[in-house]
Amino acid sequence: MSYRTYQKRTAALAFAAALAGSAVLMAAPAAEADVVDVNYQCKTPIGDKSAVSPIDIKSVKSGSGYKLTMSFQKGVSSSPVELGKGAMNPSAVIKLGGADSGTVAVSGPANSAAIPADTPIKINDLSGTYTPKKTGKVTFTAGVLTIKALGTTTTCTPGNNPKPSLTLDVTAGSGGGSGTSGSTQSGTDTGSRLPQTGPEDSAIALGTLGGTVLLAGAAGALWLTRRNQAVRR
Repeated sequence: MSYRTYQKRTAALAFAAALAGSAVLMAAPAAEADVVDVNYQCKTPIGDKSAVSPIDIKSVKSGSGYKLTMSFQKGVSSSPVELGKGAMNPSAVIKLGGADSGTVAVSGPANSAAIPADTPIKINDLSGTYTPKKTGKVTFTAGVLTIKALGTTTTCTPGNNPKPSLTLDVTAGSGGGSGTSGSTQSGTDTGSRLPQTGPEDSAIALGTLGGTVLLAGAAGALWLTRRNQAVRR
């Protein structure tokens, strides 16, 4: 084997190792999400009602925390009278489990169109921010939903002990933070961007690791080249 061929083969092996390292990391999921049926038992001004709605919770990495978005795929409860535009304001809590504990408060915009009487109330996406206070796998489960409309309050509690809609592998942020209460966001911008599951900076992390492996391979090739030259002398 010629010296030039040996150099080319060593560089190719180093590059292949970098790609393989990135592929292994990409195969390891940082988040697990499921759509979960939640059987809400609602206390309304006109009596008790119940409704089942599939709940989806997604996350987007944001600084040292995560923006959570809670979506309702079916309406819950109803009103005996029409609710005009902007008359209904929803909020909820998401229960934490696993490595962390407590709740995260989420809220959303008022209804953008009138809701006819005796029609299931479709809840807009609710959002809030979660800042980890513990490191490990954390679960996120739908909690109590609150609907305020026309001066009344309807409280809906999950009655079927639903399983988590989201699991994240998190790292506690520097300075701690309040992972149990989570700051509340208005949620008015949820329609401007599709929610994503898992840290959005994962591609950057993978690129950095891949570059590190590549540099390590190049350094090894340089060492072998110099050693080869020394032997030839």
